[in-house]
Amino acid sequence: MTAVILDNVTKTFNNTDVIKGISLTIHKGEFVSLLGPSGCGKTTLLRMVAGLETASSGSIFIGGRDSTLLPPERRDIAMVFQSYALFPHLTVLQNVLFPLRMRGLGSRNQQLERARAVLDLVQLSHLTERRPKELSGGQQQRVAIARAVVSQPQVLLLDEPLSNLDARLRESMQEELIQLHRQTGLTTIFVTHDQEEALSLSDRVVLLNTGNIEQQGTPSELYARPRTRFAASFMGSTNLLRVQLDIDNGVGTARLAGGQVITLAGSYKAPGPRTVMVRQEDIQVLPAEEKTGLSGTVLTRIFLGSRVRYIVDLGGQTVRCLASPDHLLEAGDSVKLSISADRLSLLAD
Repeated sequence: MTAVILDNVTKTFNNTDVIKGISLTIHKGEFVSLLGPSGCGKTTLLRMVAGLETASSGSIFIGGRDSTLLPPERRDIAMVFQSYALFPHLTVLQNVLFPLRMRGLGSRNQQLERARAVLDLVQLSHLTERRPKELSGGQQQRVAIARAVVSQPQVLLLDEPLSNLDARLRESMQEELIQLHRQTGLTTIFVTHDQEEALSLSDRVVLLNTGNIEQQGTPSELYARPRTRFAASFMGSTNLLRVQLDIDNGVGTARLAGGQVITLAGSYKAPGPRTVMVRQEDIQVLPAEEKTGLSGTVLTRIFLGSRVRYIVDLGGQTVRCLASPDHLLEAGDSVKLSISADRLSLLAD
């Protein structure tokens, strides 16, 4: 079953196209992240689903109903804002009760039961009588999430809800969001500019770029097989190498500027200048005496604790790779880099 359908949706502000004809289907119970840099249109798209912005053209369906022109209160959605937007004069329990009482959902006893159950779900049942100013940032965030899910909306919208938290608390809240989604099964649309956050939380990631969908798929698909240079550079630390694609009986080889060659997996038809992507963790650093591999020179070593990042000159192109700290190399050392063909992606320029 589909929960949300965007059909060729556009949005124009002051003659500037912010959303450029996006079509997207989100299934019931799915956790979808809208990912992209600032200004790519992800928050505008979320606000159009919420009814806080009106689409310039196109249609928005929620739960099978055309909701394009419906006000927010008639869309059966709930939204958690970056600023939490809690009522400062109400207690934690009163904040969570608010949407139930505004919409007249159940008797007073049923409302209390639902509110207490949700607060128990987010582990705040011991703080029901406190006010927002008496809570930590993480606790305020959990109250905001509890208030959003208590009415069991068709769609839960999250607009960068973790961006105001410190690194340790963000990690904890990510784990709690995963558990909450598993327990409630709510269809969730999550906006973030943090690719690690999107990869860790989502069933599907929709990568936006200048108002268009650049690529979408499961987290592993986007990370391992980006289709464009933008997708590759945005989805994690990666190496983008300019090569000359040569083809012999359908077998492709990528020739670097210095003449070294990397064999590619798959079959190819059109030779020419291309870009090859390889993740830094997919490069094996070997001693210079090895007979196979690409010859390079260590430029910089960065110690990361459990791993070491080496920046290596590979015939005029800089490559970043990760290795064990067991045997440390120095700047100027010669190395061989081994890259498995199935770890290389040839990108569309």
